[in-house]
Amino acid sequence: MSDKYILAIDQSTQGTKAILVNQHNQIFWKTALPHKQIINSQGWVSHDLNEIKENLKLLFKKVLEQISPDQLTGLAITNQRESAATWSKRTGSPLCHTIVWQDNRAEKLIKRISYPELKDKVKEKTGLALSPYFTGAKWGWMLLNEPRVIQAHENNDLCFGTMDSWLIYQLTNGKSFKTEPSNACRTQLMNIRTGKWDEKLGEVFGVDLESLPQIVDSNAHFGDTDLFGLFPHSIPILSVLGDSQAALFAHGCFKPGDFKVTFGTGSSVMLNIGQKLSDNINNKLNTSIAWSLDGQPSYVLEGNINYAGACITWLKDNLHLINTPEETADLAFTANPKDHTVLIPAFAGLGAPYWKPDMKAAFVGMTATTGKKELVRATLNSLVYQIADILSEFKKLYPKVNDEIHTDGGMIHNKYLMQYLSNITQRTVRIADISELSAVGSAMNAMKNKVGIQSSKLYNIRMKAHSAQEYRKEWSKWIKRLS
Repeated sequence: MSDKYILAIDQSTQGTKAILVNQHNQIFWKTALPHKQIINSQGWVSHDLNEIKENLKLLFKKVLEQISPDQLTGLAITNQRESAATWSKRTGSPLCHTIVWQDNRAEKLIKRISYPELKDKVKEKTGLALSPYFTGAKWGWMLLNEPRVIQAHENNDLCFGTMDSWLIYQLTNGKSFKTEPSNACRTQLMNIRTGKWDEKLGEVFGVDLESLPQIVDSNAHFGDTDLFGLFPHSIPILSVLGDSQAALFAHGCFKPGDFKVTFGTGSSVMLNIGQKLSDNINNKLNTSIAWSLDGQPSYVLEGNINYAGACITWLKDNLHLINTPEETADLAFTANPKDHTVLIPAFAGLGAPYWKPDMKAAFVGMTATTGKKELVRATLNSLVYQIADILSEFKKLYPKVNDEIHTDGGMIHNKYLMQYLSNITQRTVRIADISELSAVGSAMNAMKNKVGIQSSKLYNIRMKAHSAQEYRKEWSKWIKRLS
């Protein structure tokens, strides 16, 4: 009998992946296509939805070169969560480019409505600080600035969705307009206590709830697809999870206190806090929904770092200090140990737990002997310091935080970064055996499989606690000074 597979679609910031996952949570085959990062002179970041759709068709053709249609039992989706898409309800065609998650063009809109009472109300209902980072503000900006969006709104022909909803709509030829809580909770339009779109929140951003998809469970039947006519029959879409939550699922972080760090373009530090939501969620972190399975939601605390892998891309493409990301580990290991250069990576402000959207990036503490190696090391260190500060906030809000850090994403192969993470946080770092963890997590959800993947390597602490504390104090000093 031929093997059966789940086809996982991983819609990331940089591209689209198609991954075949077998019933043992193993990747049988994978392929990917990048899409263009459309960046204008103001630093706004956009994606072309039509390009992504065409890439998806090409990927499906490659899938069919590997297996026969009867070997696929279903499709799973995972996606970067806060990018804002919009399209015509009637034709399914995009109305404008997607506003990508790290884009802050809605900052002026947020400043205009940021009075204390509203900020507290939004935080209490959504678990998220009022910010241009989240999708609701991006859609609000579209309704004020994009002519085709304004016209579609007037004609009742408007669909707003995160990338999962766009994919589902296209894959089902407009028959299914759905999302699920791990994505919906990041829009600032869903009340995380009720699990439903909130009319008052819609009014904050000027978004009609009729323009939004139906919220269903993360393991619901999202519709059926024949992969744009390439299949002789339809297969069900069985799972949708935001990328960070999908990685948490794959790690097997199902118990309260379990947490993971995902290293991507940005970084997500996510802690499972169980099935009961605290009465007070007005804190420095994001409170979100991990997933809702068969009607039962689970909750997480999360700190998001805007620039993680994107910092390495900046070193390569803008400063030309490196040719490949792989060089950074050796450079950092051989940097001058007496150099105290620090990077404040506030290229789009600083997110959790600082919430300083106006802060600008800077190298500080340099001397005349500071060189390439020291700048590269400072860049990697800055990511670790932000993670450590988020973990400190976790401990304040939820004392039972696990002593192990589960990690995944492209940067886990950087030996310097992983060892420094262990040293500064004074925790064991457990490396995922699979780099495409979000795709595997969503596939596991589709198969109703809750056995986490195996780890391939451990990093143990090699720095005394007082030394780690001194490095963190130096970082904190610069944050306060530049604020």
